[in-house]
Amino acid sequence: MATQTSQDVIDLRSDTVTTPTPGMRTAMARAEVGDDVYAEDPGCRGLEERVADLLGKEAALFTVTGTMANLLAVRSLVRPGEEVLCESRAHIARAELGAHAAIFGITTRTWSHPRGLLDLGAVQTLLAPKAGPYFVSTAGVSVENTHNFGGGSIQPLDPLRKLRDITRSAGVGVHLDGARLWNASVATGTPLGEYAALADVVSVCLSKGLGAPVGSLVAGTTDQIAEARVWRKRLGGGWRQAGVLAAAGSYALDHHVERLTEDHAHARALAETLADARRGLVDLADVETNIVVLDIAGLGLAAGDVALQARAEGVLVSVLGPSTIRLVTHLDVDADACKRAGDVLARILAE
Repeated sequence: MATQTSQDVIDLRSDTVTTPTPGMRTAMARAEVGDDVYAEDPGCRGLEERVADLLGKEAALFTVTGTMANLLAVRSLVRPGEEVLCESRAHIARAELGAHAAIFGITTRTWSHPRGLLDLGAVQTLLAPKAGPYFVSTAGVSVENTHNFGGGSIQPLDPLRKLRDITRSAGVGVHLDGARLWNASVATGTPLGEYAALADVVSVCLSKGLGAPVGSLVAGTTDQIAEARVWRKRLGGGWRQAGVLAAAGSYALDHHVERLTEDHAHARALAETLADARRGLVDLADVETNIVVLDIAGLGLAAGDVALQARAEGVLVSVLGPSTIRLVTHLDVDADACKRAGDVLARILAE
């Protein structure tokens, strides 16, 4: 029996699985470096200044992961014993291993939306700033844009503007988890700074849709980022000649932002193939960016079994629950690969 090679496998588990392009590898090899713990790495400083400018913030800090960026961002708004409000499937609540509570003593309360969107009514009901000596005080609200487990859904601007007004009046901060904010910006034409202006602190990722091997940034005021730098060191995130990695991020900003439209188109085509194969499997209106979520609850199939069958045919997908499958397009899967993956999944799900 023929053995599959890595070239035969179509990996749709996440947009984090990409490998650096030849141009990115060259940029990394040529990077000028220094010691970033001493703030002497020119590549890191240049990347931080560039991203802060893109987001309209005073300063930014380069971190090793999105989880660390979110930890530092939320910590800048919420102190131990206080709470942050977020959607029930938000990354900070479901995919960071309870780090906000385990490390910083921060608790969460949540609202639920089928696509992970902001629910202003729920936020107003939950909001409890200065709750006194008996209840937990709300110090922050976190919004994820795009929302990963909501299927790459884009948060509309009008509710975000209203949230800003509500939180300002309440004396509560706003965190924007913008791991895939680049996707939202490209899909809608909304500048990054317009989204970021509606939050006190923002995190963005370079290793998802943009294809860098490592790295996220947290951006906010000069004071917030100075404190974040201290906490980054405490958490073991002070790195030395990180300019090699910063060079990958800078290359991604130069070459991989506008091409996100290709990923969005591939996700749409993939969803159309699956919608044609099985009515009700996916709502095309929900496919706004590079993520397709399939709910197979009505098919009498287990998501894990479908994933195993797909893997046997060279297609890798994520299992988010007993009946939920996620597909994510990225720069390492072209239109032909997405077509082949769609055909494989359509056949499995139609059987």
